[in-house]
Amino acid sequence: MDMALKILMPGPVCLIENAKGQLRPNQKALEILSAITQPVVVVAIVGLYRTGKSYLMNKLAGKKSGFALGSTVQAHTKGIWMWCVPHPHKKDHTLVLLDTEGLGDVEKGDNQNDCWIFALAILLSSTFVYNSMGPINQQTMDQLHYVTELTDRIRSRASPDQEDEVEDSAEFVSFFPDFVWSLRDMTLKLEVNGVPVTADEYLENSLKLKEGTCKEVEKYNLPRLCIRKFFPKKKCFIFYPPTEWKKLSLLETLQENEIDSDFLQQVAEFCLYIFKHCKAKTLPGGIPVNGPRLESLVLTYVEAICSGDLPCIENAVLALAKIENSAAVQKAIAHYDQQMSQRVQLPTETLQELLELHRASEREAIEIFLRTSFKDEDHLFQKELGSQLEERWDDFCKRNLEESSNRCQALLQDIFKPLEEGVKHGTYSKPGGYGLFVQETQRLKKEYYGQPKKGIQAEEVLQTYLQSKEAVSNAILQTDQSLTEKEKEIEVERKRAESALAAAKLLEETQKKNEKLMEQKERSYQEHMRQLTQKMENDRIQLKAEQERILAIKLQEQKQLLQEGFREESRKLQEEIKNVEKRYKEKMDHMEAESSKTKVKILEEMQRKYDQLMENKDRNHQERVRQLIEKMEKDRAQQVAEQEKMMTRMLQERELHLKEEISDERRKHQKEIQDIEAKNREILLKMESAQAQSSENTIKMLKEMNEVNLKIMGQKEKAFEDSLKQLTEKMEADTARLKTEQEEIFTNKLQEQEEIFNEKLRKQNKKHEEEIRTIKMKKKNSDCSMM
Repeated sequence: MDMALKILMPGPVCLIENAKGQLRPNQKALEILSAITQPVVVVAIVGLYRTGKSYLMNKLAGKKSGFALGSTVQAHTKGIWMWCVPHPHKKDHTLVLLDTEGLGDVEKGDNQNDCWIFALAILLSSTFVYNSMGPINQQTMDQLHYVTELTDRIRSRASPDQEDEVEDSAEFVSFFPDFVWSLRDMTLKLEVNGVPVTADEYLENSLKLKEGTCKEVEKYNLPRLCIRKFFPKKKCFIFYPPTEWKKLSLLETLQENEIDSDFLQQVAEFCLYIFKHCKAKTLPGGIPVNGPRLESLVLTYVEAICSGDLPCIENAVLALAKIENSAAVQKAIAHYDQQMSQRVQLPTETLQELLELHRASEREAIEIFLRTSFKDEDHLFQKELGSQLEERWDDFCKRNLEESSNRCQALLQDIFKPLEEGVKHGTYSKPGGYGLFVQETQRLKKEYYGQPKKGIQAEEVLQTYLQSKEAVSNAILQTDQSLTEKEKEIEVERKRAESALAAAKLLEETQKKNEKLMEQKERSYQEHMRQLTQKMENDRIQLKAEQERILAIKLQEQKQLLQEGFREESRKLQEEIKNVEKRYKEKMDHMEAESSKTKVKILEEMQRKYDQLMENKDRNHQERVRQLIEKMEKDRAQQVAEQEKMMTRMLQERELHLKEEISDERRKHQKEIQDIEAKNREILLKMESAQAQSSENTIKMLKEMNEVNLKIMGQKEKAFEDSLKQLTEKMEADTARLKTEQEEIFTNKLQEQEEIFNEKLRKQNKKHEEEIRTIKMKKKNSDCSMM
């Protein structure tokens, strides 16, 4: 930063130009201020023209030349000039020197412009140097009439009420700079009533008031009273003439041996005091000012003057707060982004890991915002910060899921590639192939689980992949001829149970993720409120200290007035003290009300969050119950369909077997009939042949044989019908028995599933009730802590 200042500012530049009585800021100087991130110590010097102001400022800059000295009776400096240099004594601070145009220039024609230059020097500086020639007398005081017009030129608050003007003058002490009076070319001895005094004692004696109420006395007292009232910290320096008057115009070119040694010593003491004792510029509330903030003050004050309004401290602070708070949000967000990009390596193994990194970065971001922001009315900017942090958190969660899914899918494609190749080449399409397929699948799953950096989607992506390959697994199972039908049914049931268990586990993990995400939103809100409450408490302590300091200054001034015998002025000062105390009480009451209001908002918001949390938990619980019911109904329908399919297949097989048995019996019966018919035909042929040759006995015998054959055929026909009837009855009995057995098995399975589902439902309800009790307990504890 120091090198940057040396390069940017080899000499002073005009900060506020004064052209024909119109003030306007210089853009080049504003750009220089915008680059200064350090706190600034602003020293402004004001005084009549041709009184040597620029020489002192050059010495403060550590240079012999820089600010123009001028060597004629005309005012040389116009407007306000600025020179920024590294502070020689305060590390990480920048010294901003402001040299103003000389007051009382007859060429300007009126003193309005001088009044505004005087007011701006006070508003912008942390140390105000008034430079005058000779001793302090009434003429010197009359020249300092600008201080008596400050209440007509500056306002502390935007309220235009007359009562507030009195309170404004009382509040000036809180933001007015320290006052340093430099008396140039002093030739008189520092004595009061013949007693030697120091420069500070000489100043205090010169500021003593006269008793009386006439206009002359009031005119005499007014500038002195204003200096005492507005500038509680005062310092005086005496400077002897530096050289003979003929060489004064060449002062910056003279060698040190040509300048009075006492004068050089006095200048050194003046510079040392400025370097050691002058404080950094602050705004009301102890807000430190850096380059960009000083730039904003310049713009706000000059704009107000050019528009015909009075420069208002409150308006300037609010305008600055809007800019600063917006920048504070961006700074906090940038820090969060930087920390998360450095700390997080996606995908994370668990959601908790990502949560912890987010919480640490979020806490730091909130701290940065609250440290760099101020006057965040209604906490609008903090809400904006919370909204942006939440958006970034959601984005990180989404990216974490995507990275995990992509990583797991790539792993699965690589690990399960040999298995898929084996399926394509028919490696498992053989007896015993299903066992090999299951064994290889389990081995690859174990290898997949052993891979690191899978992230939180590892289980879900694996189950999705396995479900996509379920048809292949079922096909291999059905074509494996080494397994019986019963073994296949058992394997199908095992796979179904394993799938249901995996689905329940995945559903439980999803529920836990959602609960953690909801818990994170609640903790994020509580972190915002915790830090905000702490900041409000710190602001209250700081306001109290500032008000106590103002009251101490006023009481000290009142005590001094009483000692000097000015009871009327003391009474007026007492009124100001009462106004300050009243304002302080109002501010404290307002802050207390704001604090209570904030606490109420916190409680209301927490109540809303808890209600939302409960509602989400109920919704998630109901959704899980619905999913379980749907899954049970789906499994039941699937089992019914499979049982019906199995029974149909078994009945078809039995019917086919029975038809084959009947066909065999029918074929045997027809063959026997054909054999008997063939025998009958032989007998008939024999009978026909015997009619011509044999006797009646032969014919009778043949008839008897024919009757026997017919009887045997009748018995065979009846036996076939009886056998067919028995087979039909047996088939019907077996079918009825099989249906009864399958229905009994199916009913038992359904009862088992219902018992499992009811047990899961009871556990879920119990867990849900415990969560509700936990949330209510947390809410009760939170309400107690907030109260």
